[in-house]
Amino acid sequence: MTCVLELQFWSRNDDDDDDDSCCNVDFSGGNVNLITSIECWERKIEEARKDNKTVIANFSASWCSPCKTIAPFYCELSNKQPSLMFLVVDVDELSDLSSSWDVKATPTFFFIKDGKQFDALLGANKAELQNKITAIVDSKKPCHT
Repeated sequence: MTCVLELQFWSRNDDDDDDDSCCNVDFSGGNVNLITSIECWERKIEEARKDNKTVIANFSASWCSPCKTIAPFYCELSNKQPSLMFLVVDVDELSDLSSSWDVKATPTFFFIKDGKQFDALLGANKAELQNKITAIVDSKKPCHT
């Protein structure tokens, strides 16, 4: 069960009711789960632990240009690597969760196994994100002698 399959970041400007207030970051068609509450976060982390999956958690923001730029690539990675769990957290919507993970910049990617962080990546560096994910996937492949 996923929390949401498509992500739309909504502007924090409550006075603006125009359609322009919606900044779409489209993860539809991808294997990305939008985390909308701490309960949802805990449920997905526990699901990943039970399924022996590594989590890639993208702490992002609607106003962040690099976050918007890397979103399609993140979605593409989620499609290519179904053995991993891809999450996205809006730092403004879940500020308590973001603070508990000591997020200081967006995007920040955390790599989590068994509920514990083992790596992180600050910024929208596609090559480095790809390298870290490739290393995780390669480490799970059986060794042939």
